[in-house]
Amino acid sequence: MTARVQVSPDLLRWACERTGHGMEAFESRFPHLAEWVSGTASPTLKQLEKLAKATYTPIGYLFLSAPPEERVPIPDFRTAATQRAHRPSPDLLEMIYVCQQRQEWYRDFARSMGDKPLPFVGSVRQADDVVAVAADIRNALGFDLEARRKMPTWTDALRHFIEQADSAGMMVMSSGVVLNNNRRHLDPAEFRGFAMADELAPVVFINGADTKAAQMFTLAHELAHIWLGQSAVSDAEPARLPDQTVERWCNRVAAELLVPLSILKAEYAPSAELRIELDRLARRFKVSTLVILRRIHDAGGLTWEQLWEQYEREVARLRSLPKGSGGNFYLTQAARVSKRLARALVVSTWEGRSSFTEAFRLLGIKKMETFRGMGESLGVGI
Repeated sequence: MTARVQVSPDLLRWACERTGHGMEAFESRFPHLAEWVSGTASPTLKQLEKLAKATYTPIGYLFLSAPPEERVPIPDFRTAATQRAHRPSPDLLEMIYVCQQRQEWYRDFARSMGDKPLPFVGSVRQADDVVAVAADIRNALGFDLEARRKMPTWTDALRHFIEQADSAGMMVMSSGVVLNNNRRHLDPAEFRGFAMADELAPVVFINGADTKAAQMFTLAHELAHIWLGQSAVSDAEPARLPDQTVERWCNRVAAELLVPLSILKAEYAPSAELRIELDRLARRFKVSTLVILRRIHDAGGLTWEQLWEQYEREVARLRSLPKGSGGNFYLTQAARVSKRLARALVVSTWEGRSSFTEAFRLLGIKKMETFRGMGESLGVGI
């Protein structure tokens, strides 16, 4: 007779619910789940392992006496008024844990290379002037507004923005899935990004499942957190008034960084049709029309009610646009972990200072062919 495992029904129910779905979502895969939860039957160890895998739950959790309270391991500044559950999803938790491991590795690598602490991390306070802080970030990154004007699209500008942050010393990771699991999509409604401040290894993670329009603002917002020297999970939006003062401050810095208000006021034509102005100014500053809407409001061109009405319309329009695809596979993989980290891992591994096992784990890859291709695409192959 196959041995059965005694598991608390509350833990089985909790494992299903922590995914954001109820038990019903798993009953087709586990026909006896209702019986396990009711206590009239018990699963085998193999069945329990399969349920743990399906719910992305560490198997050890299912042997506890009661469900654990899972907390986001960095400060959580997401707006409580959103419809998201307060319980963090397994996807968010796993991405933060993975990024912490990557940050720890790169911190040790930077120390071994004799890198000096980055002077901008923790260099400002919330009491500092928003315009001055935005100018400081712009100078540190070489964020040239006129050079951005000449770029073909603001998608190109976003890619360049990420590269500028990378060159300044940050690891910018952008992914819409957990590691390389295309069945585990990250939900922008839960979080848009997070920052992990560190003097040697600052990390910014951008939810790549979000629209490109939102990603631009998320990056700028998380950079403000790095300048504050503060780690945070955010759901920043250009037109939102977050509950926390630090989030409102970071939103203001992000908007000023992307579209300086003095320049916007000089170029905005109040008498022109709003749709035409949105598109024209978005092309000029190479940002999303959502950021332009926020700045027109800041310039006095829209009331708060008008801003929200137009903002909701624009969000719906942007979501209806087809998403881009394709691109260089290896560069896409590198962007998911940050090119800075990928280059360092490839170099360290080929030099024998890191193991291939460690490199594959941190890069989220499994094949030597992928590792070689990634190195070649980054200019550090052998």
